Amino acid sequence: MISDKKDIRALTKEQLRDFFVSNNDKAFRGNQVYEWLWVKSARSFEQMTNLSKQTREMLENNFVINHVAVDKMQKSIDGTIKNAIKLHDDLLVESVLIPTKKRTTACISSQVGCSLDCNFCATAKLKRMRNLNADEIYDQVVEIDKQSRLYHNHKLTNIVFMGMGEPLLNYKNVMTAIDKITNDEGLGMSSKRITLSTVGIPKMIKKMADDDVKFNLAVSLHSAINEVRSKLMPINDKSNLEDLLEALQYWYQKTKQKITFEYVVFKGFNDKKKDIDALVSYCKKVPSKVNLITYNNIGDAEYQSADGEIIEQYVQILEANNIIAKVRKSRGDDIDAACGQLANKME
Repeated sequence: MISDKKDIRALTKEQLRDFFVSNNDKAFRGNQVYEWLWVKSARSFEQMTNLSKQTREMLENNFVINHVAVDKMQKSIDGTIKNAIKLHDDLLVESVLIPTKKRTTACISSQVGCSLDCNFCATAKLKRMRNLNADEIYDQVVEIDKQSRLYHNHKLTNIVFMGMGEPLLNYKNVMTAIDKITNDEGLGMSSKRITLSTVGIPKMIKKMADDDVKFNLAVSLHSAINEVRSKLMPINDKSNLEDLLEALQYWYQKTKQKITFEYVVFKGFNDKKKDIDALVSYCKKVPSKVNLITYNNIGDAEYQSADGEIIEQYVQILEANNIIAKVRKSRGDDIDAACGQLANKME
């Protein structure tokens, strides 16, 4: 149910302080509330136990905390957990906990649906409903951290913005959420443990570089040949490989951080020697490494994963050219939680 009260997490700390002063209270009460919201992840005003009952009632009368809730949860045979996350307006997104021996990673959504038309991705077949607010992005991390502690006995170690939506088309909210997640007045996670994945929007990549962000950048490339990439990712017609390369070179010049290229190898699309050579050439133009990904089926017969020997050939040729290449194994594909499969099938 949508409340007509203001979402308190839309307020800055200064605005919270001003609210208390205007209500004949001490400014430091705003600091206390801010800590409850962003450090302690309070879901209700009742939890704010160092505030008087009268103060909590005043907050209740003026504000709401639009926290998310795990609506449904599915566990994979490999330990991956997929969550259907219900938002305050009853829309759903999906987020995933991916465990390995050394870490647990949260795969986070930034939009309800997606406006991009990557032909091989299930999320792209959904209509984009709206951007997520910063607190809704933050809440996904909080929920998956709880699951990490419950099922794997340690706190969440990594975050990837590889869920539903294109993070750079929700720039302000994503950056605000990352600040709340990494700030000492928030969850205090290291920026180095966060990776933002994008289809590659040149002007926004440059903006990130100008904004001096500290997290990692991953780009869904999938081909270093314009004609092939455009078939897979129509956005390449608007921002082609040359435009993308210029933005990535600018990113590296400003941040000195290597780019990770995410690269699904498809049968009949990018499984020829010329595709490998084009990727090698592209990688040599900007400091980068490659994550090779086996395609995860979404029920479209046109797209199939390339044969294993082709993927191995990619690895051998990339490594022979001193380019780091890793084959990323799919996790959670039995519950449609793997890369490209998030499509609210639990709805």
